[in-house]
Amino acid sequence: MRHRRKGRTLGRDSAHRKALFANLTGALVEHGRITTTLAKAKEVRPVAEKMVTLGKRGDLHARRQAKAYLRSGDVVHALFAEVAPKFEERQGGYTRIVKLGPRHGDNAEMAILEWVE
Repeated sequence: MRHRRKGRTLGRDSAHRKALFANLTGALVEHGRITTTLAKAKEVRPVAEKMVTLGKRGDLHARRQAKAYLRSGDVVHALFAEVAPKFEERQGGYTRIVKLGPRHGDNAEMAILEWVE
C-alpha cells in the first residue's frame, strides 16, 4: 500500500523521473507552454515554480543551483533573463494548468502547462 507516499512515480525509477522533470521544465522555460499528460503537468509544476523562485533571487548560487538541475546553460540564461523578471512582483503561482481532454491513442488525460502572464 502507498499510505503517506508523496508524489507520483509515473512508472519510472527515480533517475528517469528526475530527468523527465528537468526536461519538461527546460521545455517550459524555452517555449512558454508545453502539452503533456495531466499527471506529468501536476508533478512538474512545483519544480518549474522553484526554478522561477531561483531566477527571482538572481544571485550566483541560485544560478548554479538552476544549472545543476536543468543541465543547460541556454535554458538557465533564458530563465534568469526572460522568465523570472516577468514575475518580480508576483509572490507565487507562476504556472497554470489547462485541461484538454483525453488523448486519442490511449485515452490519457492531457493538459497544457503554461506561464501565467
